Amino acid sequence: MGASLPPKEANLFKLIVKSYETKQYKKGLKAADAILKKFPDHGETLSMKGLTLNCMDRKSEAYELVRLGLKNDVKSHVCWHVYGLLYRSDREYREAIKCYRNALRIDPDNIEILRDLSLLQAQMRDLTGFVETRQQLLTLKPNHRMNWIGFAVANHLCSNVAKAVEILEAYEGTLEDDYPPDNERCEHGEMLLYKISLLEECGFLERALEELHKKESKIVDKLTSKEQEVTLLVKLGRLEEGANHYKALLAMNPDNYRYYEGLQKCFGLYSENGKYSSDKIDRLDALYKLLAEQFTWSSAVKRIPLDFLQGDKFCAAATNYIKPLLTKGVPSLFSDLSPLYDQPGKADILEQLILELEHSISGDGRYPDRTEKEPPSTLLWILFFLAQHYDRRGQYDIALSKIDEAIQHTPTVIDLYSVKSRILKHAGDLVAAASLADEARCMDLADRYINSESVKRMLQADQVALAEKIAVLFTKDGDQHNNLHDMQCMWYELASGESYFRQGDLGRALKKFLAVEKHYADITEDQFDFHSYCLRKMTLRAYVDMLRFQDRLHSHAYFHKAAAGAIRCYLKLYDSPLNSPAEVEDNTSKATQKKKMKKQRKAERAKKEAEEKNEGSSASGTSKSGRRHIKPVDPDPYGEKLLKTDDPLSEATKYLKLLQKNSPDSLETHLLSFEVNMRKQKILLAFQAVKQLLRLDADNPDSHCCLIKFFHKVSSMSAPVSDAEKLVWSVLEAERPSISQLQEKTLNEANKIFLGNHEDSLMHRAAVAEMLYTLDPTRKLEAVKIIEDSSNKVVPTNGALGSVMEWKLKDCIAVHKLLDNVLIDTDAALRWKVRCAEYFPYSIYFEGSRSSAVNNFLNNLDTETPLNGGANGPDIIQSGNAFTSNGKLEAFKNLKI
Repeated sequence: MGASLPPKEANLFKLIVKSYETKQYKKGLKAADAILKKFPDHGETLSMKGLTLNCMDRKSEAYELVRLGLKNDVKSHVCWHVYGLLYRSDREYREAIKCYRNALRIDPDNIEILRDLSLLQAQMRDLTGFVETRQQLLTLKPNHRMNWIGFAVANHLCSNVAKAVEILEAYEGTLEDDYPPDNERCEHGEMLLYKISLLEECGFLERALEELHKKESKIVDKLTSKEQEVTLLVKLGRLEEGANHYKALLAMNPDNYRYYEGLQKCFGLYSENGKYSSDKIDRLDALYKLLAEQFTWSSAVKRIPLDFLQGDKFCAAATNYIKPLLTKGVPSLFSDLSPLYDQPGKADILEQLILELEHSISGDGRYPDRTEKEPPSTLLWILFFLAQHYDRRGQYDIALSKIDEAIQHTPTVIDLYSVKSRILKHAGDLVAAASLADEARCMDLADRYINSESVKRMLQADQVALAEKIAVLFTKDGDQHNNLHDMQCMWYELASGESYFRQGDLGRALKKFLAVEKHYADITEDQFDFHSYCLRKMTLRAYVDMLRFQDRLHSHAYFHKAAAGAIRCYLKLYDSPLNSPAEVEDNTSKATQKKKMKKQRKAERAKKEAEEKNEGSSASGTSKSGRRHIKPVDPDPYGEKLLKTDDPLSEATKYLKLLQKNSPDSLETHLLSFEVNMRKQKILLAFQAVKQLLRLDADNPDSHCCLIKFFHKVSSMSAPVSDAEKLVWSVLEAERPSISQLQEKTLNEANKIFLGNHEDSLMHRAAVAEMLYTLDPTRKLEAVKIIEDSSNKVVPTNGALGSVMEWKLKDCIAVHKLLDNVLIDTDAALRWKVRCAEYFPYSIYFEGSRSSAVNNFLNNLDTETPLNGGANGPDIIQSGNAFTSNGKLEAFKNLKI
């Protein structure tokens, strides 16, 4: 570097490099200018000056200088390396790799360039290239531990596990007998555990166990060593030894569920689906009774038997487990037992049990089989449990009466208000739920979780502005809304995006959904620093797990929700483009236009003030390194630029491809694929989506709708003319007989058979009605009749109180929207609304008799759209004396942050 310069300038060049590495950018810039005064065309100095300017947020100048430097000295490996670093800083990894390869053609043995190239290859999962680069590094510097380990990990990632083991053994052969020294014992122990896990992965179980025993003294992490040993013993079929080892582990931690699962496997008493024969249940019962005597203080040993016991034995075990926790007052008891509700009959037993305890405690303050009295709080927690129990079963009247009784008993317990808020949410009264959640928040202003729960309820009630005010209470001072984005608060962005979508504000909805997508891009980028760190610190098992997690990162539920939300926005934007007649009709209200203009002017004013503030503080906001700390101003706060896309469907396709790659087993993925491709006239891709839906769940109402819609669309198409159209047509004709639902049947016949198979299901009947109308619009009355003939049956239950109805609120809302918007029958929609108001008396959407919509229990919030897309829901009513049995709204008044 700087070899073509005189000694004085060569030393200055070294100073530039050192200043860059130590982040003293102003110093480096000064040295570069000193060289360029004498040698203005020196390529390497120009490149280093550009790299320094890049770190000072002067990117355009940086690229200009680096390109000029490369032009002046195209045969300099330094110029190519710097160009690669510049691309790397902008996450242009493929371009950076090209630059590094050009640099290596000039200087093939440059360690720094090879190391940087290997990091990028690991990031981009160019595993073959990663192996080659790591091998080259090891050849050049075989006395460096990190090069051995890096080569082994590269082979492991490339699925050459046996080679990775050989490399680690060769590395161990270079070590002395007394290795490691005390300061490297942890790193060496991690390497040994990694090697043993590789042997296990190869299937060399005996060898792995032998290696573990041989190197046990050198492994620092004894717990992991024991867990690895017992795993190997079980895989080798040495179950008796494995059982003894699991018992030893349980003695160390008797609440670890994985140890109990492993012990059951050793005794041949484990089932993946949780179903056991009566003989196995008896043996498991005996095993856990023995363990309970040994680990008397363990909670897990009492809880696990509830999963497999049945009948009277379950009742007795549940009683023994529940009583102490009710006495102690454990709020999470219901969450702990909620998985049991998925097992037939257990919910009824729990209901009878808790009701007996309530009756006994209410009467004489004692449990049925005890003489000593319980503390008064026991009744409170029994009522608390019962409220959640009835909420889970959909018996909201009883749930609310129990929680109200608990609040009357002890009005100061915050959890009671949170649970009541949740019950009202499930019952459909989102405004009262938000009010109660805020009441709970006001009782403990220092609790972030309760604050977040309150925000979530407000967003569900479409109170976005108020939710944002509450959310930022726990952010840093300054640009508070950006802080939520910087904190990657994805649940908030998803909930607010859904709320904006319901309100028809597609710009802001898209902005929120795409913000979540950006977080996942950032998480992918965050792995970059670990490629060198983990090899240096020897956290190899965690490193490989992290890489595998990153490979399936986009299959996470939050990303799926964000991508699906963005696709729905683009579909809506395609169906109703900006300035279309439909939009003009929607925005006829002058008051709405006024408010919109007022908001825009306010936003522009705030933006201008922020820009002026940034310009004024740019001089003072410069650090010693020369980097300017300017808070970015959001140029598009309302997402208006996102709405101006020329091709919404191509934007939707970007996210659809990610969903198809990472969530192929999700019905929603293929439903969205069908909608997008039908609009794009991509017939074969739409048919592929239909086939995937039928593969996943042929009986799903949405799958049926897509099937009928597709072939109805195909039948209405004109005869094929071009060769491509004829090919598509021949594929469809060849595939149609393979679809069992349509074999030798017309679409109307297939629709009728589907109704016969699912005549007791509301959503299936609604799907059949919609398809009947699609196939023949003249049969609208018949379609409406299919829906109205549905009956809300009582679900069989042994419950002592009330009945559980089969219909769900969400389904009934969907049916109402179908009647109103698709079948376009206002009278039928009104009849359905009146009918559902009886089934769901707390629902705001249906204006149930006990909802806050009917009883004027709304506060003075100014909303422009019906709540949650409500069916003719009234605007929020301003009331100074708001009071409600569903929650107090006084807390919302005069809210000041």
